[in-house]
Amino acid sequence: MGLGCEKSSPGVHKDYSLLYSSHISWSSPTTPTPLEVYPALAFDQLFKDKAQAGDQSVLDAVLSDAKDLRRNISRLDQQKLDEYLNSVREVEKRIESAGKRGEIQGWRPTLRKPDMPRPKDGYPQDIVEHMRLMSDILVLAFQTDTTRICTLKLNNDHGTLRFPHLGVDYMIHHLLSHSDTDDWLKVNQFFLEQMAYIARRLDEIQEGERTALDNTMLMLCSSMLTGHHDATQLPVVMLGGGGGRIKGGQNLNYLGKPDRQMCRLFLSMMDKMDVPLDTFGDATQPLGEV
Repeated sequence: MGLGCEKSSPGVHKDYSLLYSSHISWSSPTTPTPLEVYPALAFDQLFKDKAQAGDQSVLDAVLSDAKDLRRNISRLDQQKLDEYLNSVREVEKRIESAGKRGEIQGWRPTLRKPDMPRPKDGYPQDIVEHMRLMSDILVLAFQTDTTRICTLKLNNDHGTLRFPHLGVDYMIHHLLSHSDTDDWLKVNQFFLEQMAYIARRLDEIQEGERTALDNTMLMLCSSMLTGHHDATQLPVVMLGGGGGRIKGGQNLNYLGKPDRQMCRLFLSMMDKMDVPLDTFGDATQPLGEV
């Protein structure tokens, strides 16, 4: 699930689509994972059917449309459509089976349906409220086991957000990022406070002998170190125990190491989730220190 707090930036910058500055999750080098910035729509996507009867197949909702489509396409395309629908059904069965195994082993979500009201329709004009709503939705999605992976983009790289609650309303975020001022520090601290809020919420949720934070990998990062487009050393914060698999309490500095790659961290995270991959981006080896 991809959540965001700022709408995608339109246009092109230096021959690159600004989609690249508006998304952090991609299904291919040119296709971003859709980002939901409306809290009510994000809530509906995750929880609309949570309180309804049955773990109804997602295919049931589109079956009639699929039948109509089938009548208007070639036999070869019909075969491809059937293969696709069958693959979705197979994934659903595997997910259902995995969920049952988890319950047999004694683990189950602490919530079966959301315990927060549906947010109001529309795009929030208060950035504090917007980030808080998206953070609450993210925590609730983990608590109900609606999803186990979620990204939350607090602002775009070419962001136009302003922060009047910090007394920083005279300049948009992107321009402010090119300065090294106390106001820039205030904004960075505000972003870190959002991570701290999510961590506190997860730490309040008991899951057996651990908390949800103990069972989670929570990462905050930036695409630049400074407003001077310095990407030689990216600031990264990781919280949570990853189910007891993360080595916490460390300050790791990879500056000067020839084999340092951000994707090695992602490869490490996949490895901690028991999803072994040979490569992730340009990385072929996980970070042993994580």
